[in-house]
Amino acid sequence: MKTTELPQRTVQALTEMTQSSQKTRRYFGTDGIRGRVGVWPITPEFVLKLGWAVGKVLARQGSGKVLIGKDTRISGYMFESVLESGLSAAGIDTHLLGPMPTPAIAYLTRTLRAQAGIVISASHNPYYDNGIKFFSSQGTKLPDSVELLIEEQLEQPMTTVDSAELGKAIRVVDAPGRYIEFCKSTVSSDIILHGLKIVVDCAHGAAYHIASNVFRELGAEIIEIGVEPNGLNINLDCGATHPEVIRKKTLESNADLGIALDGDGDRVVMVDHRGHVLDGDELLYIIVKDKMLRRLHKGGVVGTVMSNLGLEQALTQMGLEFVRAAVGDRYIMNELGQRNWHLGGEPSGHIVSLDMTTTGDGIISALQVLAAMRHQNMSLAEIRAGLVKYPQVLVNVKLTSMNKSLDNPRIEQAVKEVEAELGSKGRVLLRCSGTEPLIRIMVEGEDEGHVRRLAEQLAGKVRQELG
Repeated sequence: MKTTELPQRTVQALTEMTQSSQKTRRYFGTDGIRGRVGVWPITPEFVLKLGWAVGKVLARQGSGKVLIGKDTRISGYMFESVLESGLSAAGIDTHLLGPMPTPAIAYLTRTLRAQAGIVISASHNPYYDNGIKFFSSQGTKLPDSVELLIEEQLEQPMTTVDSAELGKAIRVVDAPGRYIEFCKSTVSSDIILHGLKIVVDCAHGAAYHIASNVFRELGAEIIEIGVEPNGLNINLDCGATHPEVIRKKTLESNADLGIALDGDGDRVVMVDHRGHVLDGDELLYIIVKDKMLRRLHKGGVVGTVMSNLGLEQALTQMGLEFVRAAVGDRYIMNELGQRNWHLGGEPSGHIVSLDMTTTGDGIISALQVLAAMRHQNMSLAEIRAGLVKYPQVLVNVKLTSMNKSLDNPRIEQAVKEVEAELGSKGRVLLRCSGTEPLIRIMVEGEDEGHVRRLAEQLAGKVRQELG
Protein backbone atom coordinates (compact mmCIF):
# COMPACT_ATOMS: atom_id res chain seq x y z
CA MET A 1 0.00 0.00 0.00
CA LYS A 2 1.36 3.40 -0.92
CA THR A 3 1.94 6.02 1.74
CA THR A 4 -0.63 8.80 1.67
CA GLU A 5 -1.25 11.97 3.64
CA LEU A 6 -3.53 11.49 6.65
CA PRO A 7 -7.09 12.72 6.12
CA GLN A 8 -7.58 16.03 7.91
CA ARG A 9 -10.47 14.68 9.98
CA THR A 10 -8.22 11.87 11.24
CA VAL A 11 -5.51 14.38 12.15
CA GLN A 12 -8.09 16.46 14.02
CA ALA A 13 -9.42 13.40 15.86
CA LEU A 14 -5.92 12.33 16.88
CA THR A 15 -4.92 15.81 17.99
CA GLU A 16 -8.12 16.37 19.97
CA MET A 17 -7.27 13.49 22.29
CA THR A 18 -4.98 15.70 24.39
CA GLN A 19 -6.63 19.08 23.89
CA SER A 20 -9.49 18.62 26.32
CA SER A 21 -10.00 20.56 29.53
CA GLN A 22 -7.89 19.95 32.62
CA LYS A 23 -10.69 18.15 34.47
CA THR A 24 -9.60 15.02 36.32
CA ARG A 25 -11.27 11.96 34.86
CA ARG A 26 -12.82 9.68 37.45
CA TYR A 27 -13.30 6.52 35.42
CA PHE A 28 -11.29 6.63 32.21
CA GLY A 29 -7.60 5.81 32.22
CA THR A 30 -5.11 6.01 29.37
CA ASP A 31 -6.84 3.14 27.57
CA GLY A 32 -10.47 3.14 28.61
CA ILE A 33 -11.64 1.58 31.87
CA ARG A 34 -9.89 -1.55 33.14
CA GLY A 35 -9.71 -3.58 36.33
CA ARG A 36 -10.55 -6.77 38.18
CA VAL A 37 -13.89 -8.33 37.23
CA GLY A 38 -16.41 -7.92 40.04
CA VAL A 39 -14.49 -5.07 41.64
CA TRP A 40 -15.90 -1.61 40.98
CA PRO A 41 -16.03 -0.25 38.32
CA ILE A 42 -15.70 -3.52 36.39
CA THR A 43 -19.10 -4.73 37.57
CA PRO A 44 -22.32 -5.48 35.67
CA GLU A 45 -24.12 -2.59 37.38
CA PHE A 46 -21.53 -0.01 36.40
CA VAL A 47 -21.06 -1.28 32.85
CA LEU A 48 -24.85 -1.26 32.33
CA LYS A 49 -24.93 2.40 33.26
CA LEU A 50 -21.79 3.06 31.22
CA GLY A 51 -23.55 1.70 28.13
CA TRP A 52 -26.53 3.94 28.87
CA ALA A 53 -24.29 7.01 29.42
CA VAL A 54 -22.45 6.37 26.15
CA GLY A 55 -25.76 5.99 24.38
CA LYS A 56 -27.13 9.27 25.79
CA VAL A 57 -24.00 11.18 24.75
CA LEU A 58 -24.04 9.67 21.26
CA ALA A 59 -27.77 10.32 20.86
CA ARG A 60 -27.10 14.05 21.36
CA GLN A 61 -24.51 13.93 18.58
CA GLY A 62 -26.68 12.23 15.97
CA SER A 63 -28.19 8.87 15.11
CA GLY A 64 -26.33 5.71 14.26
CA LYS A 65 -25.37 2.25 15.44
CA VAL A 66 -22.65 1.21 17.88
CA LEU A 67 -20.45 -1.86 17.37
CA ILE A 68 -19.53 -4.12 20.28
CA GLY A 69 -16.66 -6.57 20.06
CA LYS A 70 -14.75 -8.52 22.67
CA ASP A 71 -11.83 -10.83 23.30
CA THR A 72 -12.24 -14.40 24.58
CA ARG A 73 -12.23 -13.99 28.38
CA ILE A 74 -15.27 -15.48 30.07
CA SER A 75 -16.59 -12.19 31.50
CA GLY A 76 -17.01 -10.84 27.97
CA TYR A 77 -20.41 -12.53 27.69
CA MET A 78 -21.68 -10.71 30.77
CA PHE A 79 -20.37 -7.29 29.80
CA GLU A 80 -21.53 -7.63 26.20
CA SER A 81 -25.09 -8.21 27.45
CA VAL A 82 -25.20 -5.31 29.87
CA LEU A 83 -23.59 -2.88 27.42
CA GLU A 84 -26.22 -3.83 24.85
CA SER A 85 -28.96 -3.30 27.43
CA GLY A 86 -27.65 0.09 28.47
CA LEU A 87 -27.35 1.28 24.90
CA SER A 88 -30.84 0.00 24.12
CA ALA A 89 -32.24 1.91 27.10
CA ALA A 90 -30.72 5.06 25.61
CA GLY A 91 -32.29 4.34 22.20
CA ILE A 92 -29.11 3.19 20.41
CA ASP A 93 -28.91 0.18 18.07
CA THR A 94 -25.99 -2.23 18.54
CA HIS A 95 -24.20 -4.53 16.12
CA LEU A 96 -22.50 -7.43 17.91
CA LEU A 97 -19.20 -8.59 16.41
CA GLY A 98 -18.35 -11.37 18.87
CA PRO A 99 -14.66 -12.17 19.54
CA MET A 100 -12.58 -9.87 17.34
CA PRO A 101 -9.14 -8.24 17.66
CA THR A 102 -9.19 -4.68 18.96
CA PRO A 103 -7.84 -3.25 15.66
CA ALA A 104 -10.54 -5.15 13.78
CA ILE A 105 -13.19 -3.34 15.79
CA ALA A 106 -11.55 -0.02 14.94
CA TYR A 107 -11.57 -0.94 11.24
CA LEU A 108 -15.17 -2.17 11.23
CA THR A 109 -16.38 0.90 13.14
CA ARG A 110 -15.05 3.02 10.32
CA THR A 111 -16.14 0.89 7.37
CA LEU A 112 -19.60 0.05 8.72
CA ARG A 113 -20.15 3.77 9.34
CA ALA A 114 -20.91 3.27 13.02
CA GLN A 115 -21.10 6.15 15.48
CA ALA A 116 -18.68 4.38 17.80
CA GLY A 117 -17.06 1.04 18.51
CA ILE A 118 -16.79 -0.58 21.94
CA VAL A 119 -14.12 -3.13 22.82
CA ILE A 120 -14.52 -5.44 25.81
CA SER A 121 -10.97 -6.48 26.57
CA ALA A 122 -8.13 -6.24 29.07
CA SER A 123 -5.54 -6.77 26.33
CA HIS A 124 -2.55 -8.69 27.72
CA ASN A 125 -3.94 -8.99 31.27
CA PRO A 126 -5.11 -12.33 32.77
CA TYR A 127 -8.67 -13.60 32.33
CA TYR A 128 -9.85 -12.26 35.69
CA ASP A 129 -9.36 -8.68 34.48
CA ASN A 130 -11.47 -6.95 31.88
CA GLY A 131 -12.01 -3.49 30.49
CA ILE A 132 -14.06 -1.30 28.21
CA LYS A 133 -12.53 1.01 25.60
CA PHE A 134 -14.00 2.99 22.77
CA PHE A 135 -13.33 4.01 19.19
CA SER A 136 -14.74 7.05 17.46
CA SER A 137 -16.54 6.86 14.12
CA GLN A 138 -13.13 7.32 12.45
CA GLY A 139 -11.65 4.28 14.18
CA THR A 140 -9.47 6.38 16.51
CA LYS A 141 -9.42 6.38 20.29
CA LEU A 142 -12.39 8.31 21.66
CA PRO A 143 -11.44 11.97 22.20
CA ASP A 144 -10.98 13.11 25.79
CA SER A 145 -13.80 15.63 25.36
CA VAL A 146 -16.29 12.84 24.65
CA GLU A 147 -14.99 10.73 27.55
CA LEU A 148 -15.59 13.71 29.85
CA LEU A 149 -19.16 14.01 28.57
CA ILE A 150 -19.69 10.31 29.30
CA GLU A 151 -18.35 10.76 32.83
CA GLU A 152 -20.73 13.67 33.39
CA GLN A 153 -23.64 11.57 32.12
CA LEU A 154 -22.71 8.76 34.51
CA GLU A 155 -23.53 11.08 37.40
CA GLN A 156 -27.16 11.41 36.21
CA PRO A 157 -30.00 9.04 37.14
CA MET A 158 -30.49 6.29 34.57
CA THR A 159 -33.66 6.58 32.48
CA THR A 160 -35.20 4.58 29.65
CA VAL A 161 -36.53 5.93 26.37
CA ASP A 162 -40.08 5.15 25.27
CA SER A 163 -40.54 1.50 24.27
CA ALA A 164 -41.01 2.46 20.63
CA GLU A 165 -37.58 4.11 20.65
CA LEU A 166 -35.55 1.33 22.32
CA GLY A 167 -32.44 0.23 20.49
CA LYS A 168 -32.25 -3.06 18.61
CA ALA A 169 -29.35 -5.51 18.37
CA ILE A 170 -28.13 -7.67 15.50
CA ARG A 171 -25.08 -9.90 15.10
CA VAL A 172 -22.56 -9.17 12.32
CA VAL A 173 -21.87 -12.69 11.06
CA ASP A 174 -19.30 -11.80 8.40
CA ALA A 175 -17.05 -9.68 10.63
CA PRO A 176 -14.07 -12.11 10.60
CA GLY A 177 -14.06 -12.41 6.83
CA ARG A 178 -14.26 -8.65 6.35
CA TYR A 179 -11.24 -8.11 8.57
CA ILE A 180 -9.19 -10.94 7.05
CA GLU A 181 -9.61 -9.40 3.60
CA PHE A 182 -8.65 -5.98 4.94
CA CYS A 183 -5.46 -7.33 6.49
CA LYS A 184 -4.46 -8.99 3.22
CA SER A 185 -5.14 -5.76 1.33
CA THR A 186 -2.44 -3.92 3.31
CA VAL A 187 0.32 -5.67 1.35
CA SER A 188 0.65 -5.56 -2.43
CA SER A 189 -0.82 -8.39 -4.48
CA ASP A 190 2.62 -9.67 -5.47
CA ILE A 191 3.47 -10.54 -1.84
CA ILE A 192 3.06 -14.30 -1.67
CA LEU A 193 4.28 -16.31 1.30
CA HIS A 194 4.76 -19.67 -0.42
CA GLY A 195 7.72 -21.54 0.99
CA LEU A 196 7.50 -20.00 4.47
CA LYS A 197 6.71 -22.16 7.48
CA ILE A 198 5.33 -19.91 10.22
CA VAL A 199 4.33 -20.66 13.80
CA VAL A 200 1.44 -18.43 14.90
CA ASP A 201 0.57 -18.01 18.60
CA CYS A 202 -2.77 -16.26 19.17
CA ALA A 203 -2.61 -16.34 23.00
CA HIS A 204 -6.03 -18.08 23.10
CA GLY A 205 -7.31 -14.59 22.41
CA ALA A 206 -9.39 -12.55 20.02
CA ALA A 207 -7.34 -13.40 16.92
CA TYR A 208 -7.63 -17.18 17.36
CA HIS A 209 -9.88 -17.52 14.27
CA ILE A 210 -8.31 -14.67 12.30
CA ALA A 211 -4.52 -14.53 12.26
CA SER A 212 -3.63 -17.95 10.92
CA ASN A 213 -6.16 -17.58 8.10
CA VAL A 214 -4.57 -14.29 6.99
CA PHE A 215 -1.10 -15.80 6.64
CA ARG A 216 -2.41 -19.10 5.27
CA GLU A 217 -4.44 -17.40 2.54
CA LEU A 218 -1.27 -15.57 1.46
CA GLY A 219 0.42 -18.93 0.92
CA ALA A 220 2.33 -19.71 4.11
CA GLU A 221 2.40 -23.08 5.85
CA ILE A 222 1.00 -22.42 9.32
CA ILE A 223 1.55 -24.18 12.65
CA GLU A 224 -1.02 -22.91 15.16
CA ILE A 225 -0.76 -22.60 18.92
CA GLY A 226 -2.88 -20.61 21.34
CA VAL A 227 -6.05 -21.10 19.31
CA GLU A 228 -8.24 -22.98 21.79
CA PRO A 229 -9.79 -20.33 24.04
CA ASN A 230 -11.90 -21.53 26.96
CA GLY A 231 -12.55 -18.19 28.62
CA LEU A 232 -9.87 -18.72 31.25
CA ASN A 233 -6.65 -19.33 29.30
CA ILE A 234 -6.28 -16.01 27.45
CA ASN A 235 -2.64 -14.85 27.71
CA LEU A 236 -1.91 -17.78 30.05
CA ASP A 237 1.74 -18.73 29.47
CA CYS A 238 1.46 -17.93 25.77
CA GLY A 239 1.31 -15.10 23.26
CA ALA A 240 3.34 -11.93 22.95
CA THR A 241 3.86 -11.63 26.71
CA HIS A 242 5.49 -15.08 26.84
CA PRO A 243 7.79 -15.15 23.78
CA GLU A 244 9.69 -18.14 25.15
CA VAL A 245 6.75 -20.31 24.02
CA ILE A 246 6.81 -19.21 20.37
CA ARG A 247 10.61 -19.41 20.42
CA LYS A 248 10.57 -23.03 21.58
CA LYS A 249 7.89 -24.05 19.07
CA THR A 250 9.66 -22.28 16.19
CA LEU A 251 12.91 -24.11 16.89
CA GLU A 252 11.20 -27.48 17.43
CA SER A 253 9.23 -27.13 14.18
CA ASN A 254 12.26 -26.01 12.17
CA ALA A 255 10.07 -23.09 11.09
CA ASP A 256 11.26 -20.00 9.25
CA LEU A 257 9.80 -17.71 11.90
CA GLY A 258 7.20 -17.31 14.60
CA ILE A 259 4.53 -14.66 15.19
CA ALA A 260 3.02 -14.14 18.65
CA LEU A 261 0.06 -11.85 19.34
CA ASP A 262 -1.44 -10.77 22.64
CA GLY A 263 -4.97 -11.43 23.81
CA ASP A 264 -6.63 -8.63 21.87
CA GLY A 265 -4.35 -8.77 18.82
CA ASP A 266 -2.94 -5.25 18.87
CA ARG A 267 0.65 -6.15 19.74
CA VAL A 268 3.09 -8.60 18.18
CA VAL A 269 6.54 -10.06 18.71
CA MET A 270 8.32 -12.31 16.23
CA VAL A 271 11.02 -15.00 16.38
CA ASP A 272 13.55 -15.78 13.66
CA HIS A 273 14.66 -19.29 12.68
CA ARG A 274 17.63 -19.05 15.06
CA GLY A 275 15.39 -18.40 18.05
CA HIS A 276 16.08 -14.70 18.41
CA VAL A 277 13.02 -12.83 19.72
CA LEU A 278 12.33 -9.55 17.90
CA ASP A 279 10.48 -6.99 19.98
CA GLY A 280 8.57 -3.93 18.78
CA ASP A 281 11.72 -1.83 18.38
CA GLU A 282 13.27 -4.35 15.99
CA LEU A 283 10.05 -4.84 14.03
CA LEU A 284 9.57 -1.07 13.73
CA TYR A 285 13.15 -0.74 12.47
CA ILE A 286 12.54 -3.38 9.77
CA ILE A 287 9.33 -1.70 8.62
CA VAL A 288 10.83 1.79 8.52
CA LYS A 289 13.98 0.64 6.73
CA ASP A 290 11.98 -1.16 4.04
CA LYS A 291 9.75 1.86 3.45
CA MET A 292 12.85 4.05 3.18
CA LEU A 293 14.39 1.71 0.61
CA ARG A 294 11.19 1.86 -1.43
CA ARG A 295 10.89 5.63 -0.94
CA LEU A 296 7.49 5.29 0.70
CA HIS A 297 8.25 6.83 4.08
CA LYS A 298 7.54 10.46 4.88
CA GLY A 299 8.28 12.34 8.07
CA GLY A 300 9.87 10.92 11.19
CA VAL A 301 9.19 8.09 13.63
CA VAL A 302 7.59 8.19 17.08
CA GLY A 303 8.79 5.90 19.84
CA THR A 304 8.31 6.02 23.58
CA VAL A 305 10.47 6.64 26.61
CA MET A 306 10.96 2.85 26.65
CA SER A 307 12.29 2.63 23.08
CA ASN A 308 15.85 1.32 22.93
CA LEU A 309 18.63 3.85 22.45
CA GLY A 310 19.93 1.65 19.65
CA LEU A 311 16.73 2.20 17.67
CA GLU A 312 17.06 5.96 18.01
CA GLN A 313 20.67 5.85 16.83
CA ALA A 314 19.84 3.57 13.86
CA LEU A 315 17.01 5.82 12.68
CA THR A 316 19.14 8.92 13.12
CA GLN A 317 21.81 7.34 10.92
CA MET A 318 19.09 6.84 8.29
CA GLY A 319 18.41 10.58 8.42
CA LEU A 320 15.09 10.25 10.25
CA GLU A 321 13.83 12.37 13.12
CA PHE A 322 12.93 10.31 16.18
CA VAL A 323 10.58 11.60 18.88
CA ARG A 324 9.76 9.91 22.19
CA ALA A 325 6.25 9.96 23.63
CA ALA A 326 4.89 8.64 26.92
CA VAL A 327 4.23 4.89 27.09
CA GLY A 328 0.94 3.92 25.49
CA ASP A 329 -0.31 3.87 21.92
CA ARG A 330 -2.67 6.74 22.77
CA TYR A 331 0.32 9.06 23.16
CA ILE A 332 2.04 7.70 20.07
CA MET A 333 -1.11 8.31 18.06
CA ASN A 334 -1.40 11.84 19.34
CA GLU A 335 2.22 12.64 18.47
CA LEU A 336 1.81 11.17 14.99
CA GLY A 337 -1.38 13.14 14.43
CA GLN A 338 0.16 16.44 15.48
CA ARG A 339 3.16 15.94 13.20
CA ASN A 340 1.25 14.28 10.33
CA TRP A 341 3.64 11.32 10.48
CA HIS A 342 2.69 7.70 9.90
CA LEU A 343 4.91 5.32 11.85
CA GLY A 344 5.44 4.76 15.54
CA GLY A 345 5.67 2.01 18.08
CA GLU A 346 6.92 0.71 21.38
CA PRO A 347 9.04 -2.27 22.47
CA SER A 348 6.00 -4.20 23.74
CA GLY A 349 4.97 -4.74 20.12
CA HIS A 350 2.37 -2.01 19.63
CA ILE A 351 3.22 -0.65 16.17
CA VAL A 352 1.11 2.04 14.54
CA SER A 353 1.05 2.51 10.75
CA LEU A 354 -1.39 5.31 10.07
CA ASP A 355 -0.93 5.00 6.31
CA MET A 356 -2.75 1.66 6.62
CA THR A 357 -5.00 1.74 9.65
CA THR A 358 -5.99 3.92 12.58
CA THR A 359 -4.59 2.00 15.54
CA GLY A 360 -1.94 -0.53 16.52
CA ASP A 361 -2.47 -3.85 14.75
CA GLY A 362 -0.40 -6.97 15.41
CA ILE A 363 -1.40 -8.85 12.27
CA ILE A 364 -0.81 -5.89 9.94
CA SER A 365 2.55 -5.17 11.59
CA ALA A 366 3.63 -8.78 11.06
CA LEU A 367 2.49 -8.58 7.43
CA GLN A 368 4.66 -5.51 6.86
CA VAL A 369 7.68 -7.37 8.22
CA LEU A 370 6.93 -10.36 5.98
CA ALA A 371 6.52 -8.04 2.99
CA ALA A 372 9.90 -6.45 3.78
CA MET A 373 11.48 -9.91 3.82
CA ARG A 374 10.03 -10.61 0.37
CA HIS A 375 11.00 -7.20 -1.01
CA GLN A 376 14.61 -7.66 0.07
CA ASN A 377 14.76 -11.46 -0.38
CA MET A 378 16.08 -11.92 3.16
CA SER A 379 15.28 -14.06 6.16
CA LEU A 380 13.99 -12.46 9.34
CA ALA A 381 17.41 -12.94 10.94
CA GLU A 382 19.14 -11.18 8.04
CA ILE A 383 16.76 -8.27 7.66
CA ARG A 384 17.13 -7.10 11.27
CA ALA A 385 20.89 -6.51 10.75
CA GLY A 386 21.88 -2.89 11.23
CA LEU A 387 20.14 -2.40 14.53
CA VAL A 388 22.43 -2.78 17.54
CA LYS A 389 20.40 -2.66 20.73
CA TYR A 390 21.68 -1.51 24.09
CA PRO A 391 21.16 -3.97 26.96
CA GLN A 392 17.95 -2.96 28.67
CA VAL A 393 16.76 -4.48 31.93
CA LEU A 394 13.14 -4.17 33.03
CA VAL A 395 12.03 -4.89 36.59
CA ASN A 396 8.46 -4.68 37.91
CA VAL A 397 7.83 -3.91 41.57
CA LYS A 398 4.37 -4.93 42.78
CA LEU A 399 2.45 -2.47 44.92
CA THR A 400 -0.43 -2.87 47.34
CA SER A 401 -2.60 -0.38 45.44
CA MET A 402 -2.77 1.76 42.28
CA ASN A 403 -2.48 4.96 44.32
CA LYS A 404 1.25 4.96 45.05
CA SER A 405 3.37 7.88 43.83
CA LEU A 406 6.99 8.09 42.75
CA ASP A 407 7.20 11.57 44.27
CA ASN A 408 9.60 10.36 46.95
CA PRO A 409 12.90 12.16 47.70
CA ARG A 410 14.78 8.95 48.60
CA ILE A 411 13.72 7.28 45.35
CA GLU A 412 14.60 10.42 43.39
CA GLN A 413 18.06 10.46 44.98
CA ALA A 414 18.60 6.78 44.12
CA VAL A 415 17.69 7.49 40.48
CA LYS A 416 20.15 10.41 40.36
CA GLU A 417 22.93 8.17 41.69
CA VAL A 418 22.28 5.53 39.02
CA GLU A 419 22.11 8.16 36.27
CA ALA A 420 25.44 9.59 37.42
CA GLU A 421 27.01 6.12 37.30
CA LEU A 422 25.73 5.52 33.74
CA GLY A 423 26.71 8.96 32.48
CA SER A 424 25.83 9.75 28.87
CA LYS A 425 25.86 6.08 27.82
CA GLY A 426 22.65 4.97 29.47
CA ARG A 427 19.15 5.84 30.61
CA VAL A 428 16.94 5.29 33.65
CA LEU A 429 13.14 5.34 33.71
CA LEU A 430 10.69 4.72 36.53
CA ARG A 431 6.98 4.89 35.86
CA CYS A 432 3.70 3.75 37.38
CA SER A 433 1.72 1.28 35.31
CA GLY A 434 -1.56 2.69 34.08
CA THR A 435 -3.33 -0.68 34.23
CA GLU A 436 -1.78 -2.65 37.12
CA PRO A 437 -0.45 -1.86 40.63
CA LEU A 438 3.17 -1.89 39.50
CA ILE A 439 6.18 0.38 39.35
CA ARG A 440 8.08 -0.36 36.14
CA ILE A 441 11.84 0.21 36.30
CA MET A 442 14.01 0.38 33.18
CA VAL A 443 17.78 0.76 33.12
CA GLU A 444 19.69 0.85 29.84
CA GLY A 445 23.44 0.92 29.21
CA GLU A 446 26.41 -0.67 27.46
CA ASP A 447 27.11 -3.58 29.84
CA GLU A 448 24.24 -5.94 30.68
CA GLY A 449 25.65 -7.11 34.00
CA HIS A 450 26.21 -3.55 35.15
CA VAL A 451 22.74 -2.52 33.98
CA ARG A 452 21.09 -5.47 35.75
CA ARG A 453 22.83 -4.66 39.02
CA LEU A 454 21.68 -1.06 38.84
CA ALA A 455 18.09 -2.07 38.00
CA GLU A 456 17.91 -4.43 40.98
CA GLN A 457 19.44 -1.73 43.17
CA LEU A 458 16.66 0.66 42.17
CA ALA A 459 13.99 -2.01 42.57
CA GLY A 460 15.20 -2.66 46.11
CA LYS A 461 14.89 1.03 46.97
CA VAL A 462 11.36 1.22 45.48
CA ARG A 463 10.27 -1.90 47.43
CA GLN A 464 11.70 -0.42 50.59
CA GLU A 465 9.83 2.86 50.13
CA LEU A 466 6.57 1.78 48.44
CA GLY A 467 6.21 -1.99 48.27
